[in-house]
Amino acid sequence: MRLLTALLATTAFAAATSPAFAAPEPQDAPAAAASDAAAPADDSDANAIVVYGTGKTRQVQELSGADLAIQAAGTSPLRAIAKLPSVNFQSADAFGTYEWSTRITLRGFNQNQLGFNLDGIPLGDMSYGNYNGLHISRAITAENIGSTVVSQGSGAIDTQSTNNLGGTLNFYSIDPRSALGLDASGTYGSNNTWRGFLRGGIGSESGARAFASVAYATTDKWKGDGKQRQLNVNAKGIVPLGSVTLDGYFSYSDRAEQDYQDLSLDMIKRLGYDWDNFGPGKYALAVQVADIAANRGDSGTTPLNPAAGTVYPAPIKSIDDAYYDASGLRRDTLAAVGLTAPLASALTLKLKTYLHKNSGQGTWGTPYVNSPTGVPMALRTTEYDINRKGVFGSLNADLGMNNLTIGAWYENNDFNQARRFYAYASRTNPGRDHLKFQHDPFFTQWDIDFNTKTFQYYVEDQIKLGDATISLGWKGFKVDNHARPIVAGGRTQGDLSTKDWFQPHAGVTYRFTPEIEAFAGFTQVTRAFASATTAGPFSSSQAGFDAIKPFLKPEQSDTYEAGLRYNSGIFHGVLAGYIVNFRNRLLAIPTSVGIVGAANALQNVGGVRSAGIEASGELRLGHGLSVLASYSYNDNTYRNDVVIRTKDAQGNDVVTTIPTAGKTVTDSPKHLVHGEISYDQGPLYGRVGVDYMSKRYFTYTNDQSVPGRALVDATLGYRFDLGMRKPVELQLNATNLFDKRYVATIGSNGFGNSGDNQTLLAGAPRQVFATVKVGF
Repeated sequence: MRLLTALLATTAFAAATSPAFAAPEPQDAPAAAASDAAAPADDSDANAIVVYGTGKTRQVQELSGADLAIQAAGTSPLRAIAKLPSVNFQSADAFGTYEWSTRITLRGFNQNQLGFNLDGIPLGDMSYGNYNGLHISRAITAENIGSTVVSQGSGAIDTQSTNNLGGTLNFYSIDPRSALGLDASGTYGSNNTWRGFLRGGIGSESGARAFASVAYATTDKWKGDGKQRQLNVNAKGIVPLGSVTLDGYFSYSDRAEQDYQDLSLDMIKRLGYDWDNFGPGKYALAVQVADIAANRGDSGTTPLNPAAGTVYPAPIKSIDDAYYDASGLRRDTLAAVGLTAPLASALTLKLKTYLHKNSGQGTWGTPYVNSPTGVPMALRTTEYDINRKGVFGSLNADLGMNNLTIGAWYENNDFNQARRFYAYASRTNPGRDHLKFQHDPFFTQWDIDFNTKTFQYYVEDQIKLGDATISLGWKGFKVDNHARPIVAGGRTQGDLSTKDWFQPHAGVTYRFTPEIEAFAGFTQVTRAFASATTAGPFSSSQAGFDAIKPFLKPEQSDTYEAGLRYNSGIFHGVLAGYIVNFRNRLLAIPTSVGIVGAANALQNVGGVRSAGIEASGELRLGHGLSVLASYSYNDNTYRNDVVIRTKDAQGNDVVTTIPTAGKTVTDSPKHLVHGEISYDQGPLYGRVGVDYMSKRYFTYTNDQSVPGRALVDATLGYRFDLGMRKPVELQLNATNLFDKRYVATIGSNGFGNSGDNQTLLAGAPRQVFATVKVGF
């Protein structure tokens, strides 16, 4: 493996810099479906790595599926867009698909403040305990993504989302016309990684067409004991019926992944980056540590084995240094049917309905609860069930100078969330597999049914005035949340409603020359309250919820941005600046370590001011060689101290002030830099990229942080023309090429006011993968 890594690093550099490898442009990049695609890029952008949103009135970039294909097979599109300005992406694995660790922020807004759509289908906030959608890595296989469109501001007005205070990410599946025939690939690499992909397409390019695919991946964890695996099945069809076009999409995903241990700075110093949970092979040690914790009084449980003593075995010093196993299990079914129909020569109707069902469990072996079988631990779950149905559509009238669109979206989402405990069989045999769904709990702590009804509409007019385009519009929504307990368990029940019928959007572009374009825009957005026991107002205690409800305000943001785009034959790029005023910030403060899962403290705590500059550009040097670079400076600061008002045992008012005014927003690096050199001509292609982010804070008072890091990835590939539909490709990928040890994810268990916290995840060391791709 070391020899393979050295060969990849040396050859990739040569491939990226030597004109001796000159050959034609890359082949057959997949295109987005005609019924779902974003506005097409102009011809000069056809082979660009990044398309910079020419004609758009806001900051927006697009990555094609071809750019995702050069990543290691199965890589998340979120990892691919890390090259774009103001995109901060983190994950503890090489593929960016390990959901407990996956985090993305745009301009300082975190993942649950962004909007995500797939072909217009809402994916919710894509957080780990998602109550209103699913992660993109479960919704679609990487090979079936045609393009990813990123809006760093508050995003497109037609996005089906009620939480996009920050930007939006719109993913588009490929049109089956680019998948006709049979495509297959196989991958092997570090940590016994195996992945296979098979897709078959039938039909004709301009007529009825469809594809179906299956992908399966399995890998050992890069540290500790455990596996991560996923099965994905996708299918899509497009059927033209005269002037009407029908389209359908189906996805099934079964994902199971054993977790890595959350770390603190102290744990990294004491135990190292490679410290992990007690895996299945260390059950006896986990029982021993749990016995000792009980004897010491650390867990608060009844001691079951006093003979175990009170001294932890070295190097363990705390009950929270390691837990027995943990996992995330998710099964999703997603289906949608759409229609595009011209009602008149200048009037077009688009309509799509969708269904999403999810079952999920997050497991943890907790030493804070005993099993009734005499084991000083229990298997604790947080369980998720989603059943949501929705419909969205638009009516577009092309009236010459005016292009008017009216759209709407309705969703009814039934979500159940529960906390349960399951018994381990004995002190010598756990009798339970954390990679399988659990049954027969001995205790349900709480079990809450949520119902969320969403109605959103928008109106937009694009006005053409010579070289200028003016975009005017607004959206509005009403979201009703209802929480009803099956088992209350101290969790919140009640009703909340968010209503804002007028959220204005305005923008303008002006083309000075065929190459130079200016844009500017303003957007105002409101975020609806979340319906979950682990996020938003319902994550508080009942007393806390009742106290804050009369005063609770939804979070809102005002975004101002402006910039210049340049697009010529050899260079295209963008320079932009922005200011965002974020108010009514809703702060949920964890009151325990993550495994205990106590209710959060919650309140509105003021505002945030974000300001920054973004620059990105690609230079095409000819002979298949290109250079891409992006830089962003983001200054995101809290505007107010956090003032917490409580009462003591005697009923007296107690005021606590947390000095956060002027502090940098957590998980918000000031500097993000990405650079890459790419070569693609004839049979040989390659890429070397470096990604840098500066220091990140994980406390609101900024007394704790992780340092900046720079990571290098490399790709080297060769195409063999064997007379088939596509050349056979051999592709090598190395992530974290120089084996940097670093903290990847921060905030896995939330952010605290001050002090070290077990909320960090170590980044994967160097990983190398080899993939063979064939097309018949």
